[in-house]
Amino acid sequence: MGELIKVEHLTKRYDDFALRDASLCVESGRVVGLIGSNGAGKTTMLKAILGLISVDEGEISLFGIDSGKSRHAAQYDIDSVKERIGVVFDTCAFLTTMRIKDVEFLGRASYSKWDSALFERLCKKFDLGFKKRVKDLSRGMGMKLTLAFALAHHPDILILDEATAGLDPLARDEILDILRDFMSDENHGILMATHITTDLEKIADEVVCIDNGRILFSMPKDAICDEAGIVHCRKSDIDRLQSSGWTNGQFKMLSHGYGVDVLVPDRLAFASKFDDIPVERVSIEEYMALTLKGESL
Repeated sequence: MGELIKVEHLTKRYDDFALRDASLCVESGRVVGLIGSNGAGKTTMLKAILGLISVDEGEISLFGIDSGKSRHAAQYDIDSVKERIGVVFDTCAFLTTMRIKDVEFLGRASYSKWDSALFERLCKKFDLGFKKRVKDLSRGMGMKLTLAFALAHHPDILILDEATAGLDPLARDEILDILRDFMSDENHGILMATHITTDLEKIADEVVCIDNGRILFSMPKDAICDEAGIVHCRKSDIDRLQSSGWTNGQFKMLSHGYGVDVLVPDRLAFASKFDDIPVERVSIEEYMALTLKGESL
Protein backbone atom coordinates (compact mmCIF):
# COMPACT_ATOMS: atom_id res chain seq x y z
CA MET A 1 0.00 0.00 0.00
CA GLY A 2 1.16 3.54 -0.74
CA GLU A 3 1.98 6.02 2.00
CA LEU A 4 -0.38 8.98 1.84
CA ILE A 5 1.05 10.68 4.93
CA LYS A 6 4.37 9.96 6.59
CA VAL A 7 5.61 11.89 9.62
CA GLU A 8 9.01 11.06 11.10
CA HIS A 9 10.46 12.43 14.35
CA LEU A 10 8.44 15.64 14.22
CA THR A 11 9.25 18.27 16.85
CA LYS A 12 7.50 21.60 17.28
CA ARG A 13 8.31 23.77 20.32
CA TYR A 14 6.23 26.52 21.88
CA ASP A 15 6.92 28.50 25.05
CA ASP A 16 4.75 26.24 27.21
CA PHE A 17 4.37 23.09 25.09
CA ALA A 18 6.31 20.89 22.69
CA LEU A 19 5.39 18.14 20.29
CA ARG A 20 8.41 15.84 20.56
CA ASP A 21 9.79 13.18 18.21
CA ALA A 22 6.33 12.26 16.90
CA SER A 23 5.92 9.80 14.04
CA LEU A 24 2.91 8.33 12.25
CA CYS A 25 1.96 6.90 8.88
CA VAL A 26 -1.33 6.75 6.97
CA GLU A 27 -1.32 4.22 4.16
CA SER A 28 -3.87 3.99 1.39
CA GLY A 29 -6.85 1.89 2.40
CA ARG A 30 -6.39 2.71 6.11
CA VAL A 31 -8.16 4.87 8.66
CA VAL A 32 -5.87 6.15 11.42
CA GLY A 33 -7.43 7.54 14.59
CA LEU A 34 -5.50 10.17 16.55
CA ILE A 35 -6.51 10.39 20.21
CA GLY A 36 -5.36 12.17 23.36
CA SER A 37 -6.56 14.63 25.95
CA ASN A 38 -7.08 18.35 25.25
CA GLY A 39 -3.74 20.05 24.60
CA ALA A 40 -1.93 16.77 23.98
CA GLY A 41 -0.71 17.83 20.52
CA LYS A 42 -3.27 16.41 18.07
CA THR A 43 -4.10 19.68 16.33
CA THR A 44 -0.45 20.72 16.29
CA MET A 45 0.32 17.48 14.44
CA LEU A 46 -2.43 18.10 11.88
CA LYS A 47 -1.41 21.71 11.28
CA ALA A 48 2.21 20.66 10.75
CA ILE A 49 1.16 18.02 8.22
CA LEU A 50 -0.86 20.64 6.33
CA GLY A 51 2.01 23.12 6.34
CA LEU A 52 0.05 25.64 8.42
CA ILE A 53 2.83 25.92 10.99
CA SER A 54 6.60 25.60 10.78
CA VAL A 55 8.38 22.71 12.48
CA ASP A 56 11.65 22.61 14.39
CA GLU A 57 12.75 19.09 13.49
CA GLY A 58 11.54 16.10 11.55
CA GLU A 59 10.34 15.07 8.12
CA ILE A 60 6.83 15.19 6.65
CA SER A 61 5.72 13.83 3.30
CA LEU A 62 2.36 13.72 1.54
CA PHE A 63 1.85 11.24 -1.31
CA GLY A 64 5.59 10.63 -1.29
CA ILE A 65 6.35 14.34 -1.75
CA ASP A 66 8.82 15.66 0.82
CA SER A 67 7.68 18.82 2.60
CA GLY A 68 11.17 20.26 2.76
CA LYS A 69 13.72 20.43 5.54
CA SER A 70 13.08 21.12 9.18
CA ARG A 71 12.67 24.64 10.57
CA HIS A 72 10.44 25.64 7.66
CA ALA A 73 6.76 25.39 6.95
CA ALA A 74 5.98 22.56 4.54
CA GLN A 75 7.11 23.42 1.01
CA TYR A 76 4.77 21.24 -1.01
CA ASP A 77 3.70 22.03 -4.54
CA ILE A 78 0.50 23.58 -3.21
CA ASP A 79 -1.56 23.16 -6.39
CA SER A 80 -0.76 19.46 -6.77
CA VAL A 81 -1.26 18.59 -3.11
CA LYS A 82 -4.34 20.64 -2.18
CA GLU A 83 -6.41 18.87 -4.84
CA ARG A 84 -5.78 15.56 -3.09
CA ILE A 85 -6.60 16.56 0.50
CA GLY A 86 -9.97 17.18 2.13
CA VAL A 87 -9.80 18.97 5.48
CA VAL A 88 -12.37 19.31 8.27
CA PHE A 89 -11.29 21.28 11.33
CA ASP A 90 -13.28 21.59 14.54
CA THR A 91 -14.81 24.92 13.53
CA CYS A 92 -16.55 26.00 10.34
CA ALA A 93 -14.01 27.95 8.29
CA PHE A 94 -16.40 29.84 6.00
CA LEU A 95 -17.38 33.49 6.44
CA THR A 96 -20.51 33.79 8.53
CA THR A 97 -22.13 36.05 5.92
CA MET A 98 -21.81 33.46 3.15
CA ARG A 99 -24.77 31.48 1.93
CA ILE A 100 -24.24 27.83 1.17
CA LYS A 101 -24.58 28.60 -2.54
CA ASP A 102 -21.56 30.93 -2.07
CA VAL A 103 -19.62 28.05 -0.52
CA GLU A 104 -20.36 26.00 -3.64
CA PHE A 105 -19.07 28.85 -5.82
CA LEU A 106 -15.90 28.98 -3.71
CA GLY A 107 -15.37 25.26 -4.30
CA ARG A 108 -15.75 25.64 -8.07
CA ALA A 109 -13.21 28.46 -8.03
CA SER A 110 -10.72 26.56 -5.87
CA TYR A 111 -10.61 22.98 -7.20
CA SER A 112 -10.25 21.67 -10.71
CA LYS A 113 -12.04 18.43 -9.75
CA TRP A 114 -14.90 20.16 -7.95
CA ASP A 115 -18.12 18.15 -8.27
CA SER A 116 -21.11 20.47 -7.93
CA ALA A 117 -23.58 17.59 -8.20
CA LEU A 118 -21.90 15.71 -5.34
CA PHE A 119 -21.84 18.83 -3.17
CA GLU A 120 -25.55 19.41 -3.81
CA ARG A 121 -26.37 15.78 -2.99
CA LEU A 122 -24.47 15.97 0.29
CA CYS A 123 -26.07 19.28 1.22
CA LYS A 124 -29.49 17.81 0.52
CA LYS A 125 -28.64 14.75 2.61
CA PHE A 126 -27.51 17.04 5.46
CA ASP A 127 -30.58 19.31 5.11
CA LEU A 128 -28.38 22.25 4.13
CA GLY A 129 -30.48 24.51 1.92
CA PHE A 130 -28.49 26.66 -0.51
CA LYS A 131 -30.12 29.83 0.81
CA LYS A 132 -29.02 29.25 4.40
CA ARG A 133 -26.27 31.46 5.79
CA VAL A 134 -23.27 30.06 7.62
CA LYS A 135 -24.03 32.23 10.66
CA ASP A 136 -27.39 30.48 11.07
CA LEU A 137 -25.91 26.98 11.21
CA SER A 138 -25.44 25.09 14.45
CA ARG A 139 -22.01 23.69 15.25
CA GLY A 140 -23.07 20.29 14.01
CA MET A 141 -24.51 21.66 10.77
CA GLY A 142 -21.35 23.68 10.23
CA MET A 143 -19.32 20.48 10.52
CA LYS A 144 -21.58 18.81 7.95
CA LEU A 145 -21.10 21.71 5.55
CA THR A 146 -17.33 21.53 5.95
CA LEU A 147 -17.36 17.77 5.34
CA ALA A 148 -19.51 18.20 2.21
CA PHE A 149 -17.01 20.79 0.96
CA ALA A 150 -14.06 18.50 1.75
CA LEU A 151 -15.57 15.56 -0.13
CA ALA A 152 -16.83 17.45 -3.16
CA HIS A 153 -13.45 17.80 -4.85
CA HIS A 154 -12.74 14.04 -4.69
CA PRO A 155 -9.67 14.03 -2.40
CA ASP A 156 -7.44 11.01 -1.86
CA ILE A 157 -7.15 11.60 1.87
CA LEU A 158 -9.33 13.24 4.50
CA ILE A 159 -7.76 14.98 7.49
CA LEU A 160 -10.42 15.40 10.16
CA ASP A 161 -10.19 17.26 13.47
CA GLU A 162 -13.23 16.48 15.64
CA ALA A 163 -15.41 16.04 12.54
CA THR A 164 -18.23 14.40 14.50
CA ALA A 165 -18.12 16.81 17.44
CA GLY A 166 -21.45 18.45 18.22
CA LEU A 167 -23.46 15.80 16.39
CA ASP A 168 -26.06 13.55 17.96
CA PRO A 169 -25.50 9.75 17.73
CA LEU A 170 -27.71 9.32 14.64
CA ALA A 171 -25.95 12.15 12.81
CA ARG A 172 -22.55 10.71 13.77
CA ASP A 173 -23.54 7.34 12.34
CA GLU A 174 -24.62 9.13 9.16
CA ILE A 175 -21.20 10.77 8.89
CA LEU A 176 -19.44 7.45 9.55
CA ASP A 177 -21.45 5.82 6.75
CA ILE A 178 -20.23 8.56 4.38
CA LEU A 179 -16.66 8.00 5.52
CA ARG A 180 -17.06 4.26 4.91
CA ASP A 181 -18.27 5.03 1.39
CA PHE A 182 -15.20 7.22 0.90
CA MET A 183 -12.99 4.33 2.06
CA SER A 184 -14.58 1.91 -0.41
CA ASP A 185 -11.85 3.18 -2.75
CA GLU A 186 -8.72 1.36 -1.56
CA ASN A 187 -6.56 4.29 -2.70
CA HIS A 188 -8.14 6.57 -0.12
CA GLY A 189 -7.13 7.14 3.50
CA ILE A 190 -8.31 9.05 6.57
CA LEU A 191 -6.44 10.66 9.47
CA MET A 192 -9.08 11.36 12.12
CA ALA A 193 -8.37 13.21 15.37
CA THR A 194 -11.26 12.81 17.79
CA HIS A 195 -12.32 12.60 21.42
CA ILE A 196 -15.20 10.31 20.48
CA THR A 197 -13.35 7.01 20.65
CA THR A 198 -16.51 4.98 20.02
CA ASP A 199 -16.47 6.35 16.47
CA LEU A 200 -12.95 4.97 16.01
CA GLU A 201 -14.11 1.57 17.23
CA LYS A 202 -16.51 1.54 14.28
CA ILE A 203 -14.19 2.76 11.54
CA ALA A 204 -10.47 2.92 12.45
CA ASP A 205 -7.73 0.49 11.43
CA GLU A 206 -4.97 2.04 13.53
CA VAL A 207 -5.01 4.10 16.73
CA VAL A 208 -2.29 6.60 17.65
CA CYS A 209 -2.38 8.18 21.12
CA ILE A 210 -0.57 11.43 21.95
CA ASP A 211 0.04 12.48 25.54
CA ASN A 212 1.81 15.70 26.51
CA GLY A 213 3.36 16.05 23.07
CA ARG A 214 4.67 12.48 22.76
CA ILE A 215 3.32 9.39 21.04
CA LEU A 216 2.18 7.12 23.88
CA PHE A 217 1.20 4.19 21.69
CA SER A 218 0.51 3.39 18.04
CA MET A 219 -1.17 0.09 17.30
CA PRO A 220 -3.85 -1.67 15.26
CA LYS A 221 -7.35 -1.09 16.60
CA ASP A 222 -7.95 -4.86 16.65
CA ALA A 223 -5.05 -5.30 19.08
CA ILE A 224 -6.98 -3.06 21.47
CA CYS A 225 -10.61 -4.01 20.94
CA ASP A 226 -10.25 -7.68 19.94
CA GLU A 227 -7.08 -8.88 21.68
CA ALA A 228 -6.63 -6.84 24.87
CA GLY A 229 -8.96 -7.09 27.85
CA ILE A 230 -9.95 -5.45 31.11
CA VAL A 231 -10.30 -7.26 34.43
CA HIS A 232 -12.30 -5.75 37.29
CA CYS A 233 -10.42 -7.18 40.26
CA ARG A 234 -10.70 -7.48 43.99
CA LYS A 235 -7.59 -7.03 46.13
CA SER A 236 -7.31 -10.79 46.57
CA ASP A 237 -7.22 -11.17 42.79
CA ILE A 238 -4.39 -8.60 42.56
CA ASP A 239 -2.38 -10.47 45.20
CA ARG A 240 -2.86 -13.67 43.25
CA LEU A 241 -1.80 -12.11 39.94
CA GLN A 242 1.29 -10.57 41.49
CA SER A 243 2.31 -13.79 43.22
CA SER A 244 1.86 -15.79 40.00
CA GLY A 245 4.79 -14.02 38.33
CA TRP A 246 2.88 -14.27 35.06
CA THR A 247 2.21 -10.56 34.62
CA ASN A 248 5.88 -9.80 33.84
CA GLY A 249 5.29 -6.03 33.90
CA GLN A 250 2.94 -6.19 30.91
CA PHE A 251 -0.25 -5.46 32.85
CA LYS A 252 -1.45 -1.99 33.89
CA MET A 253 -3.66 -1.48 36.94
CA LEU A 254 -5.73 1.46 38.10
CA SER A 255 -7.36 1.58 41.53
CA HIS A 256 -10.74 3.17 42.13
CA GLY A 257 -13.37 3.17 44.85
CA TYR A 258 -14.84 -0.18 43.88
CA GLY A 259 -11.70 -2.18 43.28
CA VAL A 260 -8.91 -2.33 40.71
CA ASP A 261 -9.10 -2.39 36.92
CA VAL A 262 -6.33 -4.34 35.19
CA LEU A 263 -5.44 -4.00 31.52
CA VAL A 264 -4.16 -7.23 29.96
CA PRO A 265 -2.63 -7.41 26.46
CA ASP A 266 -4.16 -10.80 25.58
CA ARG A 267 -7.51 -11.53 27.18
CA LEU A 268 -7.78 -15.06 25.76
CA ALA A 269 -4.41 -16.02 27.24
CA PHE A 270 -5.46 -14.45 30.52
CA ALA A 271 -8.76 -16.36 30.56
CA SER A 272 -6.89 -19.59 29.90
CA LYS A 273 -4.52 -18.96 32.81
CA PHE A 274 -7.08 -17.54 35.27
CA ASP A 275 -10.37 -19.10 34.21
CA ASP A 276 -12.16 -18.08 37.43
CA ILE A 277 -11.43 -14.32 37.00
CA PRO A 278 -13.76 -12.70 34.43
CA VAL A 279 -12.06 -10.69 31.69
CA GLU A 280 -13.92 -8.43 29.26
CA ARG A 281 -13.22 -6.68 26.00
CA VAL A 282 -11.65 -3.26 26.49
CA SER A 283 -12.75 -0.07 24.77
CA ILE A 284 -10.30 2.39 23.22
CA GLU A 285 -11.20 4.91 25.94
CA GLU A 286 -10.51 2.38 28.71
CA TYR A 287 -7.26 1.31 27.03
CA MET A 288 -6.10 4.92 26.80
CA ALA A 289 -7.06 5.72 30.41
CA LEU A 290 -5.29 2.66 31.83
CA THR A 291 -2.22 3.25 29.68
CA LEU A 292 -2.07 6.91 30.69
CA LYS A 293 -2.86 6.59 34.38
CA GLY A 294 -2.21 2.98 35.27
CA GLU A 295 0.70 1.54 37.19
CA SER A 296 2.62 -1.53 36.13
CA LEU A 297 1.42 -4.66 37.84
